[in-house]
Amino acid sequence: MNEILFFGRNQFPKLIKNKPDSITKPIQFKFKFENENEKQIKQISTGNYSTIFLFENGKAIEYLKHKPEKKEIQIEENIQKVTVGFENEAILTKEGNVFAKGKNINSENPKEFINISSLIEDTNDRIIQDIVSGYGSIYLLTSNQNVYGIGSNDYGQLGVDTITFQKTEKLILMMKNVSKIFSGNTSAHAFLLNSNQELFGFGDNQFGQVGLGESIRKEIKIQKLTKIQNIPKGKIIDIKCGYTHSIMLIEDENENPKRKLYSCGYYENNGLGKNEDTYEFTEIKSSLFENDDNILDFSVGFDHTLILTSNSKLIGFGYNSHGQLGTGDTNNQLIPIQIELPKLRFNENIFNYHISCGYHHSFLYYSPPSFFNLEEDLIKLFERKEFCDISFKTENGEIIEAHKLILKYRLNQNQNQNQIEKLQEIISKKSIQESNQIFEMIYSNRIINPKLYSEIKEIINSNEKIRRNNEKNLFK
Repeated sequence: MNEILFFGRNQFPKLIKNKPDSITKPIQFKFKFENENEKQIKQISTGNYSTIFLFENGKAIEYLKHKPEKKEIQIEENIQKVTVGFENEAILTKEGNVFAKGKNINSENPKEFINISSLIEDTNDRIIQDIVSGYGSIYLLTSNQNVYGIGSNDYGQLGVDTITFQKTEKLILMMKNVSKIFSGNTSAHAFLLNSNQELFGFGDNQFGQVGLGESIRKEIKIQKLTKIQNIPKGKIIDIKCGYTHSIMLIEDENENPKRKLYSCGYYENNGLGKNEDTYEFTEIKSSLFENDDNILDFSVGFDHTLILTSNSKLIGFGYNSHGQLGTGDTNNQLIPIQIELPKLRFNENIFNYHISCGYHHSFLYYSPPSFFNLEEDLIKLFERKEFCDISFKTENGEIIEAHKLILKYRLNQNQNQNQIEKLQEIISKKSIQESNQIFEMIYSNRIINPKLYSEIKEIINSNEKIRRNNEKNLFK
């Protein structure tokens, strides 16, 4: 199940053996473990000096640049997400703790992970919901929607004055009421999105990569959180940052939502998908993005960008000195070009493939929806009585009822009523493990909206936040 494609600079002598330093066309490889079923890839995060492979069983393995050995990361808690920046790494666990390492995080022992979430002074704000790494800095989003930063501030990437505040090994509160954090593994600039869909940028702006417009082009450091005024219409799904540019994914609000890419920054070599510098976010237009095509995933490295579409197209542009675009050569591509892919074993489930761009290399990997902790998450979800009303009897019955309601909630009931009833009948006769397998099969075949699990997690986080606030009010 661990299908992975690699191309670009080969920094993994142990992992990708007997291959040249520059791999210009995507090649396939996979991990080999004693128990393959327990080692399903969940996420790959890669940068310049290190790459972390996170597996479905909550374990992770780290590969360092040009080092032959691999190292299993020794964190006792189940790992939920990993993020690799420039000379720093961070790990988010199921319990909401963050462990990080790097010379700007822990100068005394930069090679050892420390629990940085415990450094938050407000003990009620220590449950972390998301983490993002940048150039020498790490950002934490708490369940209370507060963002903390730690590490380097050379370019203002912590949103404060660089003259008096060059770095910190303590977490500082950067902004409240935040829904998402955006940055990149080599990026000294970042963005914060609040709950009102207002976007704030800060950090390195010497190439206009913060997207503040021509008038602020001369400000090479944005040392305070600055609101981006001219945001394209639609919902901001994601922003990925390179060294000198930024790429934004916007979804419109139509019945059949279409996703579009916008870029800003320096076009030469790394490319913006266009042939000129752009100091505000402007649309990347190409005939490769057809009317019936939609963007599933994209990733940005130091100076290259890769995009995966619903029609199984891999599209790229930017710098290509080591073949990191996978075009079969080392020619730079300033505008979007389609990359030829080998036959994928799971090509019918293209929605389950993801991209991770490193410094001068790229991964395309197969990662189906995560159901490792589905039972516990569904139990938490269905504690919300306003969302549903279920009489729980046994643990097995609880989970099966949750599955059945999810099916009702997510499937088109008018057109698929017979299918729903049939699935309910099958699931009700199965064990927990068997019902989960059926549910995963349904999910991976796209009968259910791919956003389902993230929506469940949002409801859970919201419910947990309400519960904690209620508890705090009781003791006031």
